[in-house]
Amino acid sequence: MSASANGPTAGEYIVHHLGHLQTSKQTSVVDFTIVNLDSVFWATLIGIVGCWLLWLGARKATSGVPGRFQAAVEMLVEMVDGQAKGIVHSAESRKFVAPLALTVFVWIMLMNAMDLLPVDLLPTIWHSVGPALGFKDYMRVVPTADLSITMGMALAVLLICLYYNVKIKGAGGWIHELFTAPFGAHPLLWPVNFVMQMIEFLAKTVSHGMRLFGNMYAGELIFFLIALMGGAWSLSATGIGLAIGHVIAGTVWAIFHILIVVLQAFVFMMLTLVYIGQAHDSH
Repeated sequence: MSASANGPTAGEYIVHHLGHLQTSKQTSVVDFTIVNLDSVFWATLIGIVGCWLLWLGARKATSGVPGRFQAAVEMLVEMVDGQAKGIVHSAESRKFVAPLALTVFVWIMLMNAMDLLPVDLLPTIWHSVGPALGFKDYMRVVPTADLSITMGMALAVLLICLYYNVKIKGAGGWIHELFTAPFGAHPLLWPVNFVMQMIEFLAKTVSHGMRLFGNMYAGELIFFLIALMGGAWSLSATGIGLAIGHVIAGTVWAIFHILIVVLQAFVFMMLTLVYIGQAHDSH
């Protein structure tokens, strides 16, 4: 009996799990008319949960001996505030930038943490619920493994940087900087300076979004491969080695992935602070 008669092949399993619940079928690599509904839903829901957790920590804050949750929130706030003070030297700007960095860190960390759930848990639930509601049988639950989400966040950071460039330096001062930095104010260097500035903005934005996406996408793929080890064991009468490997690999990778979940959120937050800090500095 063929594999397709019993269930999907390994390739079909991975391809299906990498599919998004979209507004329409994607026919090109870049199509801004398509919305990945699953990524938007989970990113929005997780963002609400993250804000609720921070609000809960603030609401329950006391001046006495803090509880574990309050202590964790205070440590997180102090860590982010300390990083913001070291990078963004304007106290006025930090009133917005520090809460922004805290929100970015918590939001991305929670989105990344969705990768720690069993890879088939929520897609299996959707398999029963989604088609019954008239939706297609696709559901990805890690928003940061979707390039549209990470690049959208990177573009938002770029817009904030542009805003602070104009606010801090003035429109005229920023335009002057675009044409005179980094090589000097000689008129012959104006075109070169401008092109270099545009390349810098583009490179920072693309690398900002791609770094987070690449790490989370790769981590998601490894979880799929580990899940396939368990599936292969269930279809084999003598594959006890696969069962042991499935448990060991899943445990080791999940523990290691906790570091990735936190580290990638921290890196994205730090780069956000660095780029906004650079917008405050004059060349």
